Amino acid sequence: MLTISYELRDRIVAHARTDHPDEACGVIAGPAGSDRPERFIPMLNAARSPTFYEFDSGDLLRLYRELDERDEDPVVIYHSHTATEAYPSRTDISYANEPLAHYVLVSTAECGNDEGPVSFRSFRIVDGTVTEEEVRFV
Repeated sequence: MLTISYELRDRIVAHARTDHPDEACGVIAGPAGSDRPERFIPMLNAARSPTFYEFDSGDLLRLYRELDERDEDPVVIYHSHTATEAYPSRTDISYANEPLAHYVLVSTAECGNDEGPVSFRSFRIVDGTVTEEEVRFV
């Protein structure tokens, strides 16, 4: 189960709405080994695409150096889907390389940039197997 604050959920959703029609992406870091998402880190979608996201390689390198320096792990890796449901695509699954991370997907298909309903779901992706998990907001 993913336990995440309402504030972090709202920041992920706001990022997804702002970047729509392109996919948004980012990380929420937490203390190493803790499974506690705490520090919101929005990233630039280097692909600038409505159907695909990609972290910029330089940004990703800086992120992992910073995580190491701060003794943090990427607890949540999030991105948005702009025209489809909040479920990992084949590409998302093939790129999932953090077996301990929660992969959060937000769909802005119904609302776009506007206020309105979004779908917010979390998954574990390990060795190509996708398992949806409950999300608890605190």
